[in-house]
This record gives sequence, C-alpha cells and structure tokens, in this order.
Amino acid sequence: MVQWILTALGATAAAGLELLEALAIILAVGASRRWRDALLGAGAAVVACLAVAAAVGPALLAQASGDPLRVIVGVLLLLFGLEWLRKGVLRLAGRRARSSSAAEYDETRSELEDDPLPPPGRPDWAGRIVAFKGVLLEGIEVVLIVSALGARPGGLAPALVGTAVALVLVVGLGVWARRPLSRVPETELKCGVGVVLTTFGTFFCAEGLGVDWPGGDLALLYVGAVVAAVAAVQVAALARPAARVKA
Repeated sequence: MVQWILTALGATAAAGLELLEALAIILAVGASRRWRDALLGAGAAVVACLAVAAAVGPALLAQASGDPLRVIVGVLLLLFGLEWLRKGVLRLAGRRARSSSAAEYDETRSELEDDPLPPPGRPDWAGRIVAFKGVLLEGIEVVLIVSALGARPGGLAPALVGTAVALVLVVGLGVWARRPLSRVPETELKCGVGVVLTTFGTFFCAEGLGVDWPGGDLALLYVGAVVAAVAAVQVAALARPAARVKA
C-alpha cells in the first residue's frame, strides 16, 4: 500500500509539473496568436506522445522480467531523479534561476512577437510549431517517467491514476486561470519529485540486485528521508559560498 500511494503521488507530481510547463507554452501561444493554432499544435504533440507511450511501455516490459526489469526501471528512475534533484539543489541554493512556468509564458510570448501573424483563414505555422515543440518535449518526459514507474509489477495502476489526476488538475487550471500561476513553488516541488524518483530508483535497483530491504516497501520512507537529508545538506553547503559572494 505504501508503494502504491508513493507511486501515485510521484506520478502526479512529476506529470503535473511537466504539464504546467506545457500549459504555459500553450497559453502563451493562444494569448499572443490564435487559440485554434495553439490547440492544433498541442493536439498534434499529444498524438505523438501517445504513440511514444504505446511503443515504450510494452517494449520496456517485453525486454526483461523479474530482477532484470527492476534494475532497468531503477536505472531509468535514477537518471531522471538525480537530474531533477541536481537542478533543484542548485536552484534552492541560488546557483540557478528558480523554475517558473510564468517566466516560460512570458519568454514564449516574447519569442513569438517577431513573427507576423498570418491573415485570418491562413494557418499560423509559427504558433503551431512552438506549441507542438513545447508540449512534445514536456510530454515525452512524462511518458518516460510514468512508463518507468508503471513498469514494475503492480505499478501501472497507481502511475496511471497519478497521471490522470495531474492531467485533470492542470487542464482545469488552464481553463480557469488562462495564465500560469506565479505563486506555485515549482522549484521546491521539482526538488521533491527528484527525491521521490531517486528513492524509487535506489529501491528498485537494490531489489533487482538481490537486496532484501528491512521493512519491505516501508524502506521507501527511510530511503527517501536519507535522500532528502543529503539534498538539504547540499543546498546549505552550496548556499553559504553564494551568500558570501553576494555580500
């Protein structure tokens, strides 16, 4: 049950944050160009992502089973988790700009300002391409993370439930606000997702290599606590030199 809940929460957070960035791009294209072209570009990207999902999921499950599959899934999650964690630590320590969908919204609008809008009735390829590219890049990452979380036996249901919850929340936010929320603590949330993915990756890799975790699935809790503690120490260590330089 612990693993089910953590898998669902991890999928919700990871998918939700990626979808927030995709939403910012769609809203920027729609607000600065035409909504029809923004939605057409985004729709084409969604179809492409679904095709990737249909290929990646079954292919991953067909390649291995049992312990080898656990190792493969663990390595994939570690690759994503450590990258999210690295960026999160640097951002929280002030070494990189904080993550912001609102900033991405403004950047996308600025990017499109130099392209003249075609007359009514003609396709706006600049807007469609920007929307397609933005949704495709974020969507493929969602597909890969969710496929990895769902590849372990029993993991598909919570991964899909978490992704569905994220999709409903983000689409609802887009319809309601029509602009990305600037107060969402995206940096902290992304660092938290990095902790979760790294924890799952460590857990699955060790399981596949024959480690018998004390407490079974409860090991996810204490492994996650250790990963979070190490990340907090790294943030503090990196922030001190940065603070001295600024002073």
